Amino acid sequence: MAFYELRQYKVLPGKMDGWVQIMEQEIIPFQVSKGMVITGSYRGETDESVYVWIRRFESEAEREALYKAVYESDFWKKQISPKVPEYLDRSAIQVARIVPTPKSVAQ
Repeated sequence: MAFYELRQYKVLPGKMDGWVQIMEQEIIPFQVSKGMVITGSYRGETDESVYVWIRRFESEAEREALYKAVYESDFWKKQISPKVPEYLDRSAIQVARIVPTPKSVAQ
């Protein structure tokens, strides 16, 4: 059964526009190129520190393989990861694995 990963980040003050740009121009395209399915990317409507995105996985085995492809790559380690602390409070990252309810259109 497919599941989703809901990731919520706390963006540092004044950094939201830059973070969204990095997500939309670098991180999401890179992860999609490796096979990730990104179903949504959101910023807080009134809270400039809230950024949420959602990824879909068909199985735990697929998630493990995609994590390896992305996070163990040289591109991630050298180009993306060093930028993250400039934009996010890593200690506040929240990740929840969620599954759609029977009548959800996200089935």
